[in-house]
Amino acid sequence: MGLRPTYPYYLASRALAPNADLEVSDKFTGEVATRVARADAAAIERGIAAAAAAAPAMRALAAYERQDILAHCVARFREREDELADALCVEAGKPIRDSRGEVTRLIDTFRIAAEEAVRIYGEVLPLDISARAAAYTGSWKRVPIGACSFISPFNFPLNLAAHKIAPAIAMGCPFVLKPASRTPIGALLIGEVLAETDLPEGAFSILPCSRDGADLFTTDPRLKLLSFTGSPQVGWALKARAGKKKVVLELGGNAAVVVDEDWDLDDAVERIVVGAFYQSGQSCIGVQRVLVHERVYEDFKARLVAATRDLVAGNPRDEATFIGPMIDVSEAERLVGWIEDACSRGARILCGGERDGALLQATLLEGVPRDAELSCKEAFGPVACLAPFSDFDQALAEVNDSVFGLQAGVFTRDLYKAQRAWDELEVGAVVIGDVPSWRVDHMPYGGVKDSGLGREGIRFAMQDMSEVRLQVVRRP
Repeated sequence: MGLRPTYPYYLASRALAPNADLEVSDKFTGEVATRVARADAAAIERGIAAAAAAAPAMRALAAYERQDILAHCVARFREREDELADALCVEAGKPIRDSRGEVTRLIDTFRIAAEEAVRIYGEVLPLDISARAAAYTGSWKRVPIGACSFISPFNFPLNLAAHKIAPAIAMGCPFVLKPASRTPIGALLIGEVLAETDLPEGAFSILPCSRDGADLFTTDPRLKLLSFTGSPQVGWALKARAGKKKVVLELGGNAAVVVDEDWDLDDAVERIVVGAFYQSGQSCIGVQRVLVHERVYEDFKARLVAATRDLVAGNPRDEATFIGPMIDVSEAERLVGWIEDACSRGARILCGGERDGALLQATLLEGVPRDAELSCKEAFGPVACLAPFSDFDQALAEVNDSVFGLQAGVFTRDLYKAQRAWDELEVGAVVIGDVPSWRVDHMPYGGVKDSGLGREGIRFAMQDMSEVRLQVVRRP
């Protein structure tokens, strides 16, 4: 199918191509695959002004109108599934089977938003809690917060943009979106579909731009909310400059999984291989630390190493490929440096570790020091660290020994241990019987500590994109 030679950006709901300055590479071949219009500061200013001006019209849309817009998107994404998956495969280097899976999640996210668009509830609030308020009743509702600013990352170009766009439409908020410069095509294809709808003029802008050019996305006071998904270093710096606007941050992690002695090892291996190496490990909830009970550690290790060695690495267009390239060569080089540093401090490579350009083999290590970058920072690549534990509470403490707190997985059949993990682990979600990499698109998703602020998942994102407005009525 292939990408088109050029793509426009979307400014105030219209496709414009003032230039083709942004090169987008095929992440497997390294060659330029297409060119995209790049927005300058003036275009960003126009997009923000248009979003602010569109706020009253967006707020006035009836629930059924918002639902119809989202339903149109669902139908068109289904019609264009192959095109969307192919674009992902090229611009992100995502294996084609995983690309199809992300398109499915894009559709799910917009479908859920269409359902939630007609379920924005408030409630009656009795105020007669004392004699002085006996003649008063209250009720509250949610109203759109106004124009929103979105910055999305490279690793899920479709679905992580969708997790900002879809709830904004469902809630009635206009927006400006900056997609990742390395993977802008998915967001622009969403814009192409949005342009077919009856959204008010100026309701959306999708503007690939440089990081420097994106400062207005953060600082402009006409924007009432900033939602950023990306690295912790960038996210917290943006929050510091965001001024009075509400900020939602979906940041990084070094997710851990605990395998207790009572779990079926083949099942744990099957899930952990996927959790650690899906999308070449470029997921903030990818399995990075694997803690295994000492009684089953050696058996588990042998099975996991064998399963990891069986993974096929190569061209993401090949149906058999499981490991595709990382986003660029520099990221692969960085991770190899972390592996070499860990080995210099006593770690041992169990399998993998070899790099060919941006393609890094699925790699397992043991004996990695807990303060090594490979353990305590976000690897964001196809690498996982194994370690044994003797006591379940010790394992929970080790999971918590991290500046991150996004999600954790716990393989145990003991109900009381599962409950203890849910109570004790300092993360946004505890997944029992599976890996921390598991996510369904309507669940509250987000982290604590350096992993961020707020929650995504359509209903929860809509809450952030709204304000509570109270009405009080006095009976004379």
